[in-house]
Amino acid sequence: MLNEMGIVSFQDALDLSASVARQNNFGGIWDMFAVRGLAGDENNSAGYLVNGFSAGRGYSGRRDTSNVESIEIMKGPGSALYGRSEPGGTINLITKKPQFEREGYVKATFGRWSTARLEGDYTDAASDTVAFRINGAYEQSDSFRGTEPEKLAITPSVLFTIGDRTSLLYELEYVTQEVLFDRGVISLNGDPFVLPPERFLGDPRLGPMEIDSLSHQFTLQHELTDDWSMLAGLGYRDSSFEGNSADISLSAARNLFLVDGVTVARQLRYRNYQAQDLSGRLEFTGTIDAGITHHLLVGADAYEYEHDVQQARWRVTPGDYDYTINAFDPDYDAWPIPQTTPNASTLEEQSSFGIYFQDVMDLTDRLKLLVGLRYDDFDQTITNRFSSAVSSVNPTETSYRAGLVFEPTTNVSLYASYAEGFRPNTGADFQGRAFEPEDSESSEIGVKWTSTDGDLSGSVTLFQAKKSNVLTADPINAGFSAELGEAESEGVEIDLAGNITDDLSIFFSYAYIDAVQANGIINADWGVFVPAGTPLINVADHTANLSLSKGFTLRGSDASAGFAVRYVGDRLGETIDPTYVLPSFTLLNLFGTYQPTDNLRFAVHVDNVTDKEYIESSYHKWWNMPGSPRTYSVSLQYSYY
Repeated sequence: MLNEMGIVSFQDALDLSASVARQNNFGGIWDMFAVRGLAGDENNSAGYLVNGFSAGRGYSGRRDTSNVESIEIMKGPGSALYGRSEPGGTINLITKKPQFEREGYVKATFGRWSTARLEGDYTDAASDTVAFRINGAYEQSDSFRGTEPEKLAITPSVLFTIGDRTSLLYELEYVTQEVLFDRGVISLNGDPFVLPPERFLGDPRLGPMEIDSLSHQFTLQHELTDDWSMLAGLGYRDSSFEGNSADISLSAARNLFLVDGVTVARQLRYRNYQAQDLSGRLEFTGTIDAGITHHLLVGADAYEYEHDVQQARWRVTPGDYDYTINAFDPDYDAWPIPQTTPNASTLEEQSSFGIYFQDVMDLTDRLKLLVGLRYDDFDQTITNRFSSAVSSVNPTETSYRAGLVFEPTTNVSLYASYAEGFRPNTGADFQGRAFEPEDSESSEIGVKWTSTDGDLSGSVTLFQAKKSNVLTADPINAGFSAELGEAESEGVEIDLAGNITDDLSIFFSYAYIDAVQANGIINADWGVFVPAGTPLINVADHTANLSLSKGFTLRGSDASAGFAVRYVGDRLGETIDPTYVLPSFTLLNLFGTYQPTDNLRFAVHVDNVTDKEYIESSYHKWWNMPGSPRTYSVSLQYSYY
């Protein structure tokens, strides 16, 4: 689907699932999403896995899909197996692996806003026991926002086979990205479309934010016996995020936009964030037949994480017009760039160790029982270099998981599951206090079915989840988080995918999600009461995606054409203001391919065909990220075998 629809970014891929909602992207710096309405800390990128290793800690930028073989959206509770996850679900990226047969491609894409992208992939055998692969992409664009994003991703890997039962895989990932920090557009009287979607309210003179990430993964697999196998993995990632930004001030006392409806006050920030993440895991899987067949998984994992934050800031004096900008007629050179002064210097250190066990029992040919247990010991210390204050937490958590599957026929499965879990809250609040972990519990029931020929499959799921110690954006102290207490989500999901006929494929995803704050609280910074039942930010009640693709013959060669429709309903646009609602939108995308030879493939894509104005996500009524207007691209791919 990613290839056919021309999707090259992780965040765009997740739009295909109605259960996933976009969240604050931190000025265009990272991917952030909620699964089944529940997300983590809005001031950190979303938690997800790459080949089972955590990839959400630190700074990897907007992830490219050039090295992605497939994306698993594992909806539902997963803490009892993976640990430290959201109750809404866990997302895992599977990377492309070295092959012993030569294959690969080179692909060039050109599109609107001077977009140019070069992507390549090559794999082959170096010997009878060693295979290698290298892939990656380079992309640059002016973008419709004028933020001039540029990124380079290179991901080489080597596979060593050691006998018939053992293999060692090494994967490296180097990513560098540059983009102007962009908080989007400001709304007026609740209207987020008062400015054109291309209006940039930052300061292009500051230059781009720079993101660098270098990752290593080692995976050792060994078949102990015909029934048992071992997997050992080690991962390390060093990442950084540095640059200056001009943010629209969220302080009502400082923002002159409330006075004249024209002049927007900005604050200047310098950020230098560094992160190092070392993780490892060891797993044993196998079966035991003791009257009842047990499919067992036993494992342990651990990680060490350091997060170094250096930040400086300048803010306008209330009532002054220094470093402001006219929202309707911006002059980026009207004011000199202010001098920032340091306002944050912290070192966060995390360490964690966990052990887990899972057993899937074949009670009968049609009835299976799953039980899982996980124990975690987590330690977090945050040092404030300004005040020399040190705050720490050291919780231990036990997570449980249970599920039952009944198969009345070979094509239908009925299931139910329940789980308890936790997720550490990274960082500290404005006062330097370390957050306690989130606790969660979730349950679901559903039915899955597959057509007799196996070409079409679908599912219907009812779910509910609840968690406490929830963090959300601190709207008065931008860049920090605040605890809002408890959140809960419940809803229905319907998914359908496969081939209707030999040449007609369908993908349909629908979700009804009622995600709300479970307890009423008073926001201490604003003094605003947030009542129980207030929707969670950026999560629509109704979301749906439908795509149809038909293959056919054109001039004796293979071709295809299709469309995709995405609907996102009304969503809350600001945590503390339940009256600020982002309007619903419907997008239509068209795509087509033509392959005149076995090696050559042309593709064309037109996204947002109707040129619909919409808001992707919001952090505050003055930080709204516009969606892209009509976009088109053409690509040429040459494959070799």
